[in-house]
Amino acid sequence: MKRAMLMTQAPFFSIFDLLLSPRSVVTMSNNTQLEIIFKQKKILRSRVRKALKGMDPSARSQEDNAIQNTILDAPWFRSSQRLCAYISCSSLREVDTSKVLSEILQNPAKEGHTEMGKRLYVPRVEDKNSYMRMLNITRMDDLISNSMNILEPAPVDADGKEREDVMQATDPVDLLLLPGYYDTFLKNYLDLVKERNWKQPLLVALSYSVQIMDEEVIPVTPNDFPVDALVSPTGVIPITTAAQERCH
Repeated sequence: MKRAMLMTQAPFFSIFDLLLSPRSVVTMSNNTQLEIIFKQKKILRSRVRKALKGMDPSARSQEDNAIQNTILDAPWFRSSQRLCAYISCSSLREVDTSKVLSEILQNPAKEGHTEMGKRLYVPRVEDKNSYMRMLNITRMDDLISNSMNILEPAPVDADGKEREDVMQATDPVDLLLLPGYYDTFLKNYLDLVKERNWKQPLLVALSYSVQIMDEEVIPVTPNDFPVDALVSPTGVIPITTAAQERCH
């Protein structure tokens, strides 16, 4: 069994760095244990950050293409109608999503006609406290650079109309493509899913080969959650039962 840890360097995102198998969960009982866990996470983050920094650019590009091609060919992606996805940033050493986003935006869903395309929501960080919203876009021109030179959607469209926030949408998303975990956003959205009795979306994380770790216990806290599946350069790694059912 493989484990995976995703590393991001984005200081303004509140992100879980670990992709976890349910069997790797360690129960926390006191502050001392939590401190040990955080130290272990710090060591793993440092190891993965160093590995990502040392990746050959051509190898990184090949892995980007392999991962995106796997996503585009996956039945769970092709059948999705509404999804959240991150906008990759090379300086943060995130798996590239430009090809996937371009494919989606070539035929975006129109209002009330999602069966003809996909409705896409991407992240926008609102303040210094890392409050994040997922807003709908229909073209790459909807994106602007923030203070850290990272692309995100403008809060209003070209007509001055407020963009739809996924938390206010009348229909659920069926897929989230993640560079790691957006912990606060994810908790809030999954609470909304439960409240409205919607089907839980498939949570899929993208990972370079150097982020896939051999069998070992990955330290976690009570606030960590597993993703459903991982997409690596070699293919899809289902983690949960939901993923196993949808990835085969």
